[in-house]
Amino acid sequence: MTKFTKLSLAALAFVGMSATAGTLQDVQKAGVVKCGVDGGLPGFSEIVSGGEYKGIDVDGCRAMAAAVLGDAKKVKFVNLNSKERFAALQSGEIDILVRNTTWTETRDTSLGFNFVAVNYYDGQGFMVRKDLGVKSTLELDGAAVCIQTGTTTELNVADYFKSKGMKYKSVSYDSNDQVLASYEAGRCDVLTSDASQLYGLRTKLKDKANHIVLPEIISKEPLGPVVRQGDDQWFNIARWTFNSMVAAEEAGITSKNIDSLKSSKNPGIRRILGLEGKMGANLGLNADFAYQVIKQVGNYGEVFERNVGVNTPLKISRGLNALWTEGGLQYSPPFR
Repeated sequence: MTKFTKLSLAALAFVGMSATAGTLQDVQKAGVVKCGVDGGLPGFSEIVSGGEYKGIDVDGCRAMAAAVLGDAKKVKFVNLNSKERFAALQSGEIDILVRNTTWTETRDTSLGFNFVAVNYYDGQGFMVRKDLGVKSTLELDGAAVCIQTGTTTELNVADYFKSKGMKYKSVSYDSNDQVLASYEAGRCDVLTSDASQLYGLRTKLKDKANHIVLPEIISKEPLGPVVRQGDDQWFNIARWTFNSMVAAEEAGITSKNIDSLKSSKNPGIRRILGLEGKMGANLGLNADFAYQVIKQVGNYGEVFERNVGVNTPLKISRGLNALWTEGGLQYSPPFR
């Protein structure tokens, strides 16, 4: 064996050690999951009365804590704007980013990240004042458009207006709150973002009834949790934590009936609950990791309905986020 070969093998060994970086062990030692969120977006992550966090993304963070630490409350929320979020994940300031972040090829390959799943299928839309008299995005030629920087929104707007032969003026800010304040103050004619964000931001407006979301959706925005590349175990934990919530809804398991199903003879239900198989052990977690997620946080449908569903201020129907059995795109690989 040559010296060169020895060095190569040593280098490979180092790479292998890097690829198994122990985020799980770090989280268990710290006793808390550090989770990056927006912190100001209704329905996804916002701070409500008493300083409590609420939203789909917030529940995603809590599900990770329930799976890994057995306690959904053991989360440290870190509020991040669009410019800060990726640096915070790269540096290790957070363990996972669950912040309405769009899964793109560039982000998935060149930034050192892995997207775990899609926790919300979305698309970019436009909100305008009713008294502007606009019924379609095709009437927005020459409009001033409020946009959040550091997002796919900027590129989508540029592509859309160029493809339609229209011009616009970009009015950009770092945070959702700044964008909304500028729009409400009349510094722009239109506010553009993911449609789900528009419905959430509209609830913050003083005269919310005077604002409409136009019907056109101009992009695909698959939103989901993100982790660093190089730690397959942590990636798998994050993926199967989310899958457990979808699989639970598919199987009819809820936070309310889960204990009664411990006596079920259904092998699929028993595997999800950790009563059969080695689902937890395969991830380095307790056998009941999915049980803890569902019991403490809920299945995917419960999380959706209490945060953004038709009975919330956002009044969003399941649409693409319905289960595959109901014509939607949410689908979990089998627990077996």
